[in-house]
Amino acid sequence: MGIEIDFGTANAKQKLFFESRTLYTAYGGARGGGKSWAVRVKAVGGAIVNAGIRVLILRRTYPELQQNHIEPIRAMVPEAVGKYSATQHTMYFVNGSIIKFGHFRGQSDFTEYQGQEYDWIFMDEATQFSESDFRFLGGCLRGVSEVSKRFYLTCNPGGIGHRWVKRLFIDRDFKTGCGDEGERENPDDYSFIFATVSDNKALLKSSPAYVSMLASLPPSIRRAHRYGDWDAMTGVYFSEFCEEEHTCRPFRIPGSWARYRAFDYGLDCFACLWVAVSPSGRCYVYREIAQSGLIVREAAQAIRENELPDETVRATFAPPDIWSRQKDSGRSMAEIFALSGIGLIKASNNRVAGHLLIREMLAPGEDASSQLVIFSSCKRLISDLSCILADENNPNDCARYPHDVTHIVDALRYFCVSRTLPPERQTDFYEDEAPSYQELFCGGEAKRGYL
Repeated sequence: MGIEIDFGTANAKQKLFFESRTLYTAYGGARGGGKSWAVRVKAVGGAIVNAGIRVLILRRTYPELQQNHIEPIRAMVPEAVGKYSATQHTMYFVNGSIIKFGHFRGQSDFTEYQGQEYDWIFMDEATQFSESDFRFLGGCLRGVSEVSKRFYLTCNPGGIGHRWVKRLFIDRDFKTGCGDEGERENPDDYSFIFATVSDNKALLKSSPAYVSMLASLPPSIRRAHRYGDWDAMTGVYFSEFCEEEHTCRPFRIPGSWARYRAFDYGLDCFACLWVAVSPSGRCYVYREIAQSGLIVREAAQAIRENELPDETVRATFAPPDIWSRQKDSGRSMAEIFALSGIGLIKASNNRVAGHLLIREMLAPGEDASSQLVIFSSCKRLISDLSCILADENNPNDCARYPHDVTHIVDALRYFCVSRTLPPERQTDFYEDEAPSYQELFCGGEAKRGYL
C-alpha cells in the first residue's frame, strides 16, 4: 500500500509556477500570493518524483527558514518517505533525494557554499539578497544528474535586491554582451509569474482580515505589498527623487558656469561626478564615471580622459580617507592625485548630514523646482538614487548594503556637503598652545627686544 501525501490544491498562478521550465523562474509580486507554499510543494514533489535530486532552499536567516519551510515540510513529509537531520539541516528521502535548508547572509557565507552542487535552488524572498549573492549561488547549479537545472525565486517589491530582480524579471532589461568576454543574459532563461493575495483563495478564506491589513498600509507600501507595484518601492531613502522631475536632456553647459568634481574612490568602484552650477544656484550633474579596478593613477587619468580640453573645474571634493598615508610608500592617495594633476579638497564625511543635504537639494524650492538636476546620460547615478534604501538601524542614513549602489551616491554626498557646509577647522597647533593675535600678527608686546 502506497503512502499518500496531501499537498493541498494549487491555485492557477501556483500551477504556472510548477509548470515553468525556464532556467530562472520568479514568482510573486504582492504579499499573500502563496509563495512559500509553492516553494515547499515544488521542492518536496520534485524530490519524490526525481530520485537522487539535490535541492537547496534558501532564506536570509535561519529563523525565517525554520518557520517558513523546515517545520511545515517536516509536518508534510511522513518519516517513511523522508527523515530530517537537525544537525545537517537536511531532509533525506528514501529514494536518495535531499533537500538542504540553508541561510545565506552574504559574502561571509561564500566559503560555506563554494563547491557545492544542486539541481534545483529555491531563493525565497529574493529581494533580500544582492545580485552578487544571486550570481554566486547560481554557480552551485550544476552536477552530473540528468535532472534539468532550475533556479526558482520568490519576491516582493522592496529590499536590497529590488533593483536587480526588477531589471531581470519585471523590466526584462538584459545585458547583451560585448565581444567574446562580454556578459550576456538570455531572455529565454527568465520568466516571471505575477500573483497577488487575490489569487490566493485559500488565504482569503482562512484570513479575511489580511486584505484589510494590506489596505491600511501607507500609500507607497500598500501599492507594493497589496498590488505588487514594482515602481512604488523605488527611492525608499530618497523619496523626493523622481526621474521625471529631477532629470533633463543633456545641453551645452555655458562657459561662465562654475564646474566642480566630486568622487568616491575604491578598487571595487571609482565613482566621479561633474557638477555645473548656474548663476541662480541650481546644480546640474552633467557627467559621471563608475569603473572598477582602477589604481589611483588610472583614476586620475580617467578623469582627464573624460573632460574637454578647455574645461575648467574649480574644485574636486574627495573623502577624508584619501589623505591617509599608505604604509608601504608613506604617501597618501591625495598626493598621487595631485602629482597626476588633480588637486583635491577634503570633504566632510558626515554621512547623515550629507545624505540629508542631498534630500534638501532634491526637495522643491520656492519656485517649485529643485536645486539638483541630473542629465539623463548619468544613468548610474539615476539608478542608484532610485533604489538605495534607508539604514534599518538609522532611518536618517542610507544603508551601506549592497555596497555597489553606494559609491556614486557618496560622490554626490561629498559635493552637496562641501557646497553647503563650511570646511572643517584645521590647525597645526593645539588650542592651549595657540599663539595670541598680538604674538601672531604684531610681533608680541612692544618690549625692548621688539623695539
